[in-house]
Amino acid sequence: MNVGTQLPPLQVPPISRTTLALFAGASGDHNPIHVDLDVARSAGLEDVFAHGMLSMAYLGRLLTGWVQQERIRSFAVRFSAITPVHGEPTCTGVVTAVRDGEATVELTVRLADGTTTLTGEAVIATEGL
Repeated sequence: MNVGTQLPPLQVPPISRTTLALFAGASGDHNPIHVDLDVARSAGLEDVFAHGMLSMAYLGRLLTGWVQQERIRSFAVRFSAITPVHGEPTCTGVVTAVRDGEATVELTVRLADGTTTLTGEAVIATEGL
């Protein structure tokens, strides 16, 4: 593992209304703005949108598809844009530093139109890799 190593991208299927309903139940985030079109429109939005934590979960899946979960020392994100229903997120990561037995990975979620919806950083234990 070196600086510049890119994680294999994770492209997930388009976000469906079913995905949003299932994630609401799994996460306990039942904010109706994610599943009820009337609520979304009353807030001035065209449609419902994905939970931010759903995108973070996809980034977690990107990481655990690359290393074992117990190697993840920290994982933090910043939300920068909404992910609309039917959005097609792709998760990517690149190693930006390696030192003292740990690697820092910059993470990004982008939609097919190029919109960055989430950025983040993870620290991974590298001993034995």
